[in-house]
Amino acid sequence: MKKIIFIIAIAYCAVSCSGSKDVYLFTSFREPATDGLRLAYSEDGYQWKDLKNIFLKPEIGFSETKIMRDPSIVRGKDGIYHLVWTTDWKGGNGFGYASSKDLIHWSKQEYIPVMKKESEVVNVWAPEIFYDDEQDRYIIIWASTIPFRYEKGQEEEKNNHRMYYVTTKDFKTFSETKLFYEPGFSVIDCVIVKRAKDDYVLVLKDNTRPNRNIKVAFGKSPLGPFDKSSEPFTDFLSEGPAVLKKNNNWLIYYDNYGAKNYKAAKTSDFIYFEDISSQIKLPEGHKHGTISKVSKKVLKGLIEKEKQE
Repeated sequence: MKKIIFIIAIAYCAVSCSGSKDVYLFTSFREPATDGLRLAYSEDGYQWKDLKNIFLKPEIGFSETKIMRDPSIVRGKDGIYHLVWTTDWKGGNGFGYASSKDLIHWSKQEYIPVMKKESEVVNVWAPEIFYDDEQDRYIIIWASTIPFRYEKGQEEEKNNHRMYYVTTKDFKTFSETKLFYEPGFSVIDCVIVKRAKDDYVLVLKDNTRPNRNIKVAFGKSPLGPFDKSSEPFTDFLSEGPAVLKKNNNWLIYYDNYGAKNYKAAKTSDFIYFEDISSQIKLPEGHKHGTISKVSKKVLKGLIEKEKQE
């Protein structure tokens, strides 16, 4: 017990004694995704330390076994953290939602049936929250398959995804569901990145059978339209990009699932990419999530929670 307390004290001191006001926080889950929300933190954006607790156990979804995959989190200007996640591999028409002030105490979990008007929808995968500071709203994007709706290549009809979205200001009322991105091929795992006013990047997975890799596209609005996607900058069988800004560069983490490892690339312009995988360290079993920033006060609470487990 003394050893555990000593380790926690060292971790807290390492966080509180550095000069930065905020730290990076990486949401995650572990297969088979039944445990719930996991978190890792980093001072420098490269070396990540695991917070070993389960911070929110899944309670909603269509399947008998409740899961939480692809947790995406964003902090609103009111200081509230908003979390969405995949609740069902197949069979659902929405995603999960909960909010928290400290990432420890959570609101009641809600199911948001964003595809309820599409009776043939196969799935709702990897919802991703983006805060649009230009219009003070949240944009939530996700991938869904509606068989025979779009042209396809080698994909089966139930694996031919397109990206959809809703907007909300309060997570109580939502806009009508609309098509977000139709690049002419099956696409999932999109992330919106704002570089400047009227300058946005979409990081995306080309989910077609021959590709299944990560590309980018550019637009003047967080809702697009986005131009033709680039050539891939990752290997075959990679997905789940998560993006953070570090000084004048952007780091893009991704699940290189074909080789069963996690990798990262660095770019200053989203045109040229440098593989920095040898410079990163992530907790074993880490899976698809998002990266944001939290205050040291919030992180202190998360670290102290380990003492209670």
